[in-house]
Formats: sequence, C-alpha cells, structure tokens
Amino acid sequence: MAHYALIDQNNLVVQVINGRDENEVVDGISDWESYYSEVSGLKALRTSYNTIAGVHYTFDANGERIPSQDQSKAFRKNYAGTGFTYDEQRDAFIPPKEHESFIFNEETCQWDPPSDWPNPEP
Repeated sequence: MAHYALIDQNNLVVQVINGRDENEVVDGISDWESYYSEVSGLKALRTSYNTIAGVHYTFDANGERIPSQDQSKAFRKNYAGTGFTYDEQRDAFIPPKEHESFIFNEETCQWDPPSDWPNPEP
C-alpha cells in the first residue's frame, strides 16, 4: 500500500490517503499520482510513510525503529501530514512551524528549536 498527499493550490497538504503502489497496474492505470490528482481535483504526490527528516526507517526484530538499509525509499524528506507544506524546489514535505523561535533545517526540512533541550542533572 502506498500513501499520497493531496495538496491544494497553496501547496498545503489537505489530506493523506492510502492508495496503490506505483508499480501496480490496474485497468491500464499505472501513474497513480496522476490518477489521484484527476479523481480528487487536487495535486497528489506520493509520500513515504517511514521517512522522517530525510531518513527512511524500518524495524528490527525487537520492534525498534532503525534506519533502513535501502535509503532510496527516503523521498520528499518527511511523511506528509495534514497541514504540512509541499516545497516544490526541495521536493519535500515540511511540517508546520511549532513555535516562532524555531529555525528551519535545510537538510532535514524540519523546524528545530533555537537551542538544544537542557540535559537534566543526574
């Protein structure tokens, strides 16, 4: 199963849907981004469910999240969510800015706090 972000004219993600894998052909349809765009009337782009900050993750035998061996699955920097913005130049989904003081991270396409969290005293 694949996931697709439906994007309005302002490049704002308004919905994320489950859809067909891009290598799946059904009734002669193989370009699912175009298909979901046509059906919804919005731009539809594939989004990688296990991609966070430009890294694709999988799970080990203990259920722990670890970076995937196949980083070709990491695309568009972040799994899209409602309220995210799609940046065409970066080909990336960018989450909403949580606080005014947060700083945009060009590498991860996420918003970082202006300083690291303090370490608690032992």
